[in-house]
Amino acid sequence: MNTEEVRKFVLERLDEDEVRLAEGKLPLLDEAEGRGRLRIIASDDGSGLLLLPGPIQAAEERVPVPFPEKYALLRTEVEQTRDEALLRLLAAAYDTHHGWQEEWR
Repeated sequence: MNTEEVRKFVLERLDEDEVRLAEGKLPLLDEAEGRGRLRIIASDDGSGLLLLPGPIQAAEERVPVPFPEKYALLRTEVEQTRDEALLRLLAAAYDTHHGWQEEWR
């Protein structure tokens, strides 16, 4: 797997989602969360975000993380990470995009 290729794909999709939000449309990342493909929650100490696969059911009610907050933190993380699992999980949220590669699953 080419990590830089996945990184570029995810960064481009995050940027497209920011545009979608500005146009009053639901970001695809939020749509993927709504379908239970992944879960992005605030860490308990409030210092960052936790990215989890699948529809995680929390014992207490969790407030969804607003997209602008997710965008800023995820963009920084994606730019700096070497974690292929994280990149794959985020890329999978955009698996309906024509540029997504099956090998990233």
